[in-house]
Amino acid sequence: MVVNIWRRLFRSRKAMVSRLPPAAARPITRAPAPLSQPAPDVLSPAEIGDRFHRFVLGLPPAENSEPSAAELATLKRLELLSTRFDMRSLPRLPTVLPQLLRTLKNDNAAGGELAKLVGRDPLMVGEVMRVTGSVFYRAAQPITSLQQAVVLLGQDGLRRVLTQHVMKPILQANAGALGHAAGERLWDHAERCAHACAWLGRSSGCDAFEAYLAGIICHTGTGAVVRLLDQLMPVEAETEAAPLSSGFLGACSQLAARLSLQASQHWELPVRVIDAMTECLTSATPAGSPLGKSLAVADTLASAQLLAEHDRLAADIDLSHSWPDILGPSLLARCQQDLRRQFPLEKKPV
Repeated sequence: MVVNIWRRLFRSRKAMVSRLPPAAARPITRAPAPLSQPAPDVLSPAEIGDRFHRFVLGLPPAENSEPSAAELATLKRLELLSTRFDMRSLPRLPTVLPQLLRTLKNDNAAGGELAKLVGRDPLMVGEVMRVTGSVFYRAAQPITSLQQAVVLLGQDGLRRVLTQHVMKPILQANAGALGHAAGERLWDHAERCAHACAWLGRSSGCDAFEAYLAGIICHTGTGAVVRLLDQLMPVEAETEAAPLSSGFLGACSQLAARLSLQASQHWELPVRVIDAMTECLTSATPAGSPLGKSLAVADTLASAQLLAEHDRLAADIDLSHSWPDILGPSLLARCQQDLRRQFPLEKKPV
């Protein structure tokens, strides 16, 4: 489980544990119980981000805001490891993908041309045929060729299928063996963030596919941070650990954002996507690009949606007034409503 990483990193001596109240002294064997929530309108985007990362990593609520001495030491080691992180260790994008993305920018691209490009990657072929054979796309006549499947999907559908086919295994594999649960949760966030970013981007003239792609990849670095922490794990047996501070998680989040940017540069993604990822290293401002602002807001909206689905945030939380100088409240309210329609609140396994 992901929580094993944190147990091993921050070991507490038995004498220290004995002074803790019984509830805090018990070892963490499963994800925390749903949190009791304050009023829906009092949580800031930063607080939502902290809860999201704790959910992804299977951590309990913080007891302290400032990092401990042990956490500061780990952050130094983590920073050092990150400077040596080899981007080539990330799963590779299919070599055909950049050419395919360029072709998809042309609204008049022929189905035969697209099918020819897709056909150069057997895994892409299998995914396109699988999706078009689903109940949602099932045609009156069976699909017998790749070109038929491409035409049935349409350009927008093909963009999304290829993005999900490419990025889902990257996000899940990027977290490493101990981060399997984290990889699954990061992918759930990626789907919601991509949807929200594309929805918000339409109102400001963003390219729909670039907005969707930016939302998909925005937490790539979080999986990489889990992998780096995996390298820091001592070989000693697991012991109990105190809850991590919000300051430590915030620093990990900043490092993850930098690694996400480096990954987007390594993959040679569209310039506007890279620029938006760069802007997300800091808080969104009115001077930001349309895609940068959409991505920053979509990240928090997606986090809130995912937390609500898992009973870790009020289902009716209203974030429409959280960015008054960035995006209008009515637009944000409609985006939240759309997310709730697309990803209804259902009981999900933890």
